[in-house]
Amino acid sequence: MTDSSARTPSEVVTIIESTLKESEIEYHRLDDDHFAADLPGTRRLKTACHLKVGEHSLQISAFVMRHPDENHEDLWAYLLMKNARSYLVSWSIDKVGDVYITGRLPLAAVTPEEIDRILGTVLEMADDGFNPMLEIGFATSIKREWDWRVKRGESLKNLEAFEGFIERMQRDEGKAQLQESDDNG
Repeated sequence: MTDSSARTPSEVVTIIESTLKESEIEYHRLDDDHFAADLPGTRRLKTACHLKVGEHSLQISAFVMRHPDENHEDLWAYLLMKNARSYLVSWSIDKVGDVYITGRLPLAAVTPEEIDRILGTVLEMADDGFNPMLEIGFATSIKREWDWRVKRGESLKNLEAFEGFIERMQRDEGKAQLQESDDNG
């Protein structure tokens, strides 16, 4: 093995590719120095984690969610609190408010173990945070879709993850209506 402090971009490319193959992670080679690893999740079914090798560092990025429809500040606060507990990567937004996981690693620090750790962290962050992020940023849309399906007798199968959220919203709406009638009565 070469001295890690003198690791070249081509050596890092080899490390990334062999790690992805050995881990049996599906990936696409987008360029000589750019990989997109498909990380399978349970809440967010798939997260594409991009690994781009630069002259001095490995850039990590994964799109997680488009910009929220509502509660922007609440979502940003949620993500900032999550950043305090993340390893090497963090939550970020682009200029239109789309949500990403991003990070950088010096080439000298790239090892198969670090690639595995990074991919695991990205998957855990994207998958564990996905439903709460949707609940914060798309509450009205989720509620509207739920109500529409119930009214029409449509399947709620792909909304099951939000059943507790809908129940809390309905409970809160009922409390607000009671409070309003008490205030008016």
